[in-house]
Amino acid sequence: MGMVIRLVAIAVSVLSFGVALWLYTWVKAQPKGSQKVETIGEYIRKGANTFLRREYVILARFAGIIAILILLFIPTPIWKGASDNIIMAVSFLVGTCFSALAGRVGIQVATIANRKAAIAAQTGIKTAFLAGFRGGAVMGMAVVGSSLLGVTLVFMLTKDATALLGFSFGASSLALFAKAGGGIFTKTADISADLVGKVELGIPEDDPRNPAVIADNVGDNVGDVAGMGADLFDSNVASMAAALVMALSLDGGTINGKNVMTVFCYATIGLLSSIIGVGTARMGKRDNPTHALNSSTYVTTGIFAVLTAIATHFLQFEWRIWIAATIGLLVGTIIGIASDYFTNDSKHPVHYVSNASKSGPAFTILSGVSYGFLSVLPAMAGIAVASLAAYLICDPLGPGYAMYGISMSAVGMLSIVGMIISNDAYGPIVDNARGLVEMASLGEEALDITDALDSAGNTVKAVTKGFAIAAAGLTVIALLGAFTTEVNEAAMRMGKGPQFIQGFDIMTPKVFFGLLVGAAIPAVFSAMLMLGVDRNAQRMVSEIHRQFNTIVGLKEGREGVIPEYDKCIDIATVGALKELIPAGLMAIIATLLVGFIGGVQAIGGFLAGNIVSGLLLALFMSNAGGLWDNSKKYIESGKHGGRGSDAHKAAVVGDTVGDPFKDTAGPSINTQITVVSLIASLMSTVFLTVSLF
Repeated sequence: MGMVIRLVAIAVSVLSFGVALWLYTWVKAQPKGSQKVETIGEYIRKGANTFLRREYVILARFAGIIAILILLFIPTPIWKGASDNIIMAVSFLVGTCFSALAGRVGIQVATIANRKAAIAAQTGIKTAFLAGFRGGAVMGMAVVGSSLLGVTLVFMLTKDATALLGFSFGASSLALFAKAGGGIFTKTADISADLVGKVELGIPEDDPRNPAVIADNVGDNVGDVAGMGADLFDSNVASMAAALVMALSLDGGTINGKNVMTVFCYATIGLLSSIIGVGTARMGKRDNPTHALNSSTYVTTGIFAVLTAIATHFLQFEWRIWIAATIGLLVGTIIGIASDYFTNDSKHPVHYVSNASKSGPAFTILSGVSYGFLSVLPAMAGIAVASLAAYLICDPLGPGYAMYGISMSAVGMLSIVGMIISNDAYGPIVDNARGLVEMASLGEEALDITDALDSAGNTVKAVTKGFAIAAAGLTVIALLGAFTTEVNEAAMRMGKGPQFIQGFDIMTPKVFFGLLVGAAIPAVFSAMLMLGVDRNAQRMVSEIHRQFNTIVGLKEGREGVIPEYDKCIDIATVGALKELIPAGLMAIIATLLVGFIGGVQAIGGFLAGNIVSGLLLALFMSNAGGLWDNSKKYIESGKHGGRGSDAHKAAVVGDTVGDPFKDTAGPSINTQITVVSLIASLMSTVFLTVSLF
């Protein structure tokens, strides 16, 4: 039965690729636009591909160095036995390739779908919505299909759950740097374009006179499409890897055991549910894109719950495990609703911050920070409730099942990740479409339609970011369980007893040492990324000023005068590539230092501190940033004086602060947490044998 379920997983993965190909063909078949639309769209496509190519060259070198280190030292020094090290190194490289491919596919379709959505906006909102959503769904299907296929094939070929941690580490490490690099690029351009264009000159957001406007649109793709695709690919793989490590241990190493089968079965049903959910996404009579996006998510959630219940009954899986997975799924939905409340432009927080902006940017920042911190509680409480409930429900099944229940709760939460990615990628596609409409002068009606689509994208993007962070939270709690399992198995092989670690007592000095250091890492990591944005944006602002001051007729919009867009794209690219490595490297080195100083006890505390601090900061920054963004858009819709008013200028300042919060540091933290958790598991044997204290 285990082999049958894995073959079905492969079949459903292939089906998702087929659906992705059909969606891509549908998007590509939509009508072409004017020469101006195609020219601007080609600028964006070339800029995105150039950045991605240069980024991947750097990351390929980094991955090669890490692979050599893994080959030499993980799971044990190569001179003690080479076969496991070779499997681990190859798994790592395969994970990086799959993750890179996820980003590449996203860029390929997004830079076509943005043009199609812009042209479709001239004829109506429904076709424009479908062009944007189906463009995003190509990546959703491709990413989740490749993650399930990758995990299944690695498991079938190696029959080793630890090799899956290597595969997951490959995906996570590439995602960490791709998200950081893309985030620095996109916010460099966005901040620079807004500060000079909107605040200083009072010109529209996507005015073609602005030299940074193409770089801004390129950034939407490399940050929000390629970066987020790699990020959610990593979260999905990590949740399955953590669950399979514990499942294999519970099944006594049997690859066809019931717990292993449950993981593959639920993950397969999740992808199948997302395929069905993507097919139901259409705008009804209300012409409300937000409603269409949310309703398709709820449909996917319902299908997953029903199909997994049927599978649990007929395959005689444990109902307690099904309840744990369902709790994770429901909590993910609730966290999304909470994020929606704090970021939706129809809700009180956005209205309050917009009104506060009339008194100046200080009040915009103060109110936004306050609501951002308030928004943390529902999500943190939700993660706490999901993990506690899963733990208590599964604990009666026997030793080890409580942590396995938490890992299955994470699998449940990420079961609809195909739909989540589709919704998330929709956002930057319609944002680009809005820019194309304005730059190509396609008319006020098309601009109103793309504004409505973009507003829905911002709202849903805030929801998907909250979901991604929450899913990472449950995943890394599960990875903490996987770390404990790996340590105990290594300790058993070394003759130290079967239950070397049963928990981490914070009153133990080594644990407390790790806890404090781990809690500080997300703050330092965030600061390094945002300082990178700050330095890069200052360089670009100077370049924009230079062009407006030296290119005759540019400021006035004289016909035939075109800014030097490529100069701004180059500044964003070079700066992002320069800044993306140090922050991620700092987190990795800190983990290794804590492990070599305090051993496995210190690492346990380090992971706990990193998880709590990281989740809090990630949720705060994601929601505060989304709140400021939609407050700005709410004022731009005509409220509190509209565009050009003092309230609008204050809101733009708030959005400028929020941009690196929500699109650079915030979503990168959850990947950072996953990376250090995987390093801890992979290095568990080394930390057990080599530490200062």
